[in-house]
Amino acid sequence: MDNEIYGICYSEQTHIIRPQHMNSQGRLFGGQLMLWIDEIAGIAARRYCRGNVTTACVDGLNFIDAAHFNDTVTLTAGVTFVGRTSMEVTVLTYTEKIDGTRKLINEAHLVEVALDKDEHPAEVPAFIPSTPEAQEEYEKGRLRYELRKERRLAGI
Repeated sequence: MDNEIYGICYSEQTHIIRPQHMNSQGRLFGGQLMLWIDEIAGIAARRYCRGNVTTACVDGLNFIDAAHFNDTVTLTAGVTFVGRTSMEVTVLTYTEKIDGTRKLINEAHLVEVALDKDEHPAEVPAFIPSTPEAQEEYEKGRLRYELRKERRLAGI
């Protein structure tokens, strides 16, 4: 289960796809899903740092499959890596059948920055993975962090 990856900062959100969530092709509108992803990532990051946050980067928003009208969609989120003032939050999105089985339809990694009372970057607590799964995700997050830093320094 996802909470083994994320630990105490695990957050989950569930929605039923309604007509206002659909695009002209009869599937969940990607922009709607992006809104939900950004929202739950912010919630997980706020829970982790116990303060306000802002989204600094959406890194790797991968649409794997579609969701359709009346599908149940569940998003799970949790902090997978921490820098000095930033947190990487991984969000997994699933369609869920009536029997509870899930199918992954989207994976995203967002960078959230902790803010102090003056809305300046604030230091966040160190992240100590508590399970082998969390350690594996932490290492992947560290690699993504290094790649983001390289891209930023290269101006790409």
